[in-house]
Formats: sequence, structure tokens, C-alpha cells
Amino acid sequence: MRGFYTLIAAAALASSVSALQSVTVKGNAFFVGNDRFYIRGVDYQPGGQSKLSDPIADVTNCKRDIPYFKELGLNAVRVYTVDNSANHDECMKELEDAGIYLILDVNTPTISINRADPASTYNAAYLQHVFATIDVFAKYDNTLGFFSANEVVNDAGSTSSATYVKAVTRDMRKYIKARNLRSIPVGYSAADVSQNRFQMAEYLNCGDDADARSDFFAVNDYSWCGQSSFTTSNWQEKVQNYTGYSIPMFLSEYGCNQPSPRQFGEVTTLYSTKMSTVFSGGLVYEYSQEPNNYGLVEVNGNTVKTLGDFDALKKQLSAATNPSGDGGYQTGLKYSECPPFVAGAWEANNTLPDMPSAAETYMKNGAGKPLGDANLVSGSSTASASSPSSTSGGKTSAARSHRSFSGVAMACLIGASTLAGAMLAL
Repeated sequence: MRGFYTLIAAAALASSVSALQSVTVKGNAFFVGNDRFYIRGVDYQPGGQSKLSDPIADVTNCKRDIPYFKELGLNAVRVYTVDNSANHDECMKELEDAGIYLILDVNTPTISINRADPASTYNAAYLQHVFATIDVFAKYDNTLGFFSANEVVNDAGSTSSATYVKAVTRDMRKYIKARNLRSIPVGYSAADVSQNRFQMAEYLNCGDDADARSDFFAVNDYSWCGQSSFTTSNWQEKVQNYTGYSIPMFLSEYGCNQPSPRQFGEVTTLYSTKMSTVFSGGLVYEYSQEPNNYGLVEVNGNTVKTLGDFDALKKQLSAATNPSGDGGYQTGLKYSECPPFVAGAWEANNTLPDMPSAAETYMKNGAGKPLGDANLVSGSSTASASSPSSTSGGKTSAARSHRSFSGVAMACLIGASTLAGAMLAL
């Protein structure tokens, strides 16, 4: 009997050792306990748009891929879409045991805000899905944060839809509080659009309603290409522009693939004091090789083959050491001033729509049963490939124009509630 209890104690000890502390926000940075936390991650959606499925509902895939995450030295992955009705316990435990946090987009290809018609898609059914997804993943300590949306504003003509992004962010934060869930950070993943990227950052961090202000702001950035530099890539300018921004920032996608293969020379700069006063790391696009040629590995069934990009990233991440101490983070910074309305340039409304009345019951009673998304069918094509419009100030970006997870399927994720809406979004 004594041996039995010894085994139980050993198991409990092993469990406590493997458990990750949750990531919290302090000032303009992330922390785990008293230690500054820098995101070292990849975007993880194997299969891309041609095989759009939930990658963390299949433990076989998780066990196949996590050893490669560990080899790279990662501490985070971003997943663009999940089936909230599936069981994620095993994969989330596998990630936790590997020291890896999850950053999750709460939208799916057919359940999201349509930038072309945001008012009609901001409804109780949509919020039920969002809140149910929060319920599912709030129980995992290694859920780092939620993206309320991704690249909904992608040009000067779509800025009015930011009003609904901010409303969803508010609703998510209020739901987490109302349901007494762990305070999981909620933020937005922005397109790097020169016309309005700074206004978007300001807008999501402005106003007297604290619930409506984001916990973090992330940018999909492909400006460092080839043998670039801190100044040539305009990263220096971005640090200057966002100095004094009061919440954490990071790169939710990075890794220009022109020229190819990538050398990832930007990694050492990203994890240096040149960036750490404003940015808290980033996520490389992307793990698996798709037609866009951004992959770190080739996946064929249960077989994984590392590519040159994998080796280059591994080398650079290994060489990049985090800044000592707190990296120069700041507390007590004031939230942003709301950007003024400018017709044709910035048309977001500072008065947000009320939460749909039919969704109010979720605050008191919970979202109920997760219903999933029937369109997440493994192995079936949800749409043909298509390129997004330029997000580099009118100049076509070679880096972004070949991302296969964009196109129709990605447009659904970032701002369309239907495939037809996705075509409009593009």
C-alpha cells in the first residue's frame, strides 16, 4: 500500500513540474510570474486552406509535430481555426509538457465578422460560438491569448469594420469577467497596412471603457526581406512610432520569403534591446509547407521532413538570447487617444454597437454547448486558392501575395461570415 501512495505522490509531482504558469500582461509586456516572456513561435495550420481542419484536435498530429517545435526551441504556436466541439485535452497537454503556449483565433471560415457587412454578422449566434470557444480553452493554463479577429481592416476602404472588431473584443473581455474565467489576454492581429496600421493600434487601445481596450496588439509583418536591417526594413521606424504604446505588441506573422530560402536574419534583432522596449517576440509564418512556399517542414501523413528554412530558423533562434532583466518594458503608460474620423481614410466609430440583446443571456448563464463548424472537414477543399489584396501601401508584396492560407479560406477567417462574403472581402 505504501508503494501505491508513493506512485500517486510521484505522479502528482510530475504533473506539477510539467504544468505551465499562465502568461499575464504587465504594462506593455508579457510575463510569466516575475519573468519577462517573449513569444518564440510559429503559425500552425498544417494543410492550409486546401485541408482546413483543427490541428490540435488530432493527438496523432500533435505528437508528430511537437518534437519539431521543441527542436526549434519554441514556446508558442498560433492556430487560426479550431472546432470548438472537439476534444483538445490531449494536444493541449502535449503542448504544455513541451513548454508551449497557444495563441488562438476564435473565428472559423464561416463564423466570423464580414468586413463587407459587419453589422449583419455581429449577432448572437456568432457570439455564442466565440464565447463557447473561450469556455473550451480557458481551462488550459497554456492558452496564452485569443485573437478577436485577424486582418479585418486590410485597406483604406475597410476601416469602418474596425468598430465591430472592437465590439467583439469588448464582448470577449466582458464575458471572461462575467463567467469568472482566468484573465486570458484578448487582442487583434493586424495587417501591416501603411495607411492605417497606427490608427488601428490607437483605436483598439483608446477610450474610457477599459473593457473595450485590447490587452495586446499584434502585426503581421513581412517587411524584413533577405539581407535587410533594422533600419532598411523600417523596424526602427515601427519601434519609434509605437514607443509609449501602453499594451504588449508582437509579430503575429513574420518571415518574408523573397528571396528563398529564408535566412531569418531578423530573429536576432527581434529578440534584442532594439525591439524589446516595444515588442515581445513573434510567430514565424508558417510550420508546414503549402503551395505558398513558406513552410519550415514538409508533412506527408505521419512523416515530417525538415527544410532549409527550418535549419536556418533553428540556428537563428538558438543564437538569439533574450535581453537581460525586463528588457526595458514600461508600466503606467496612458492608453491611446482615439484617432479622428477622416472620410475615406479612417471611418471607425468611437461609439460601439451594443451587444446583441439575445447574447446577454450568455453573460449570466454561459454560452452553452459548443456547436463547432461543419465546414472544418479534414481533407476537403473549402475554396480555391486566391491572393489577398496588397497590404503594403499599394505596392504588391511578394511576401504576402503567395500565402496559400490567405485566399478565400483566410478571408473567411479574417473577415467574412460566408464563402461568398469571403470573395467580397478579397
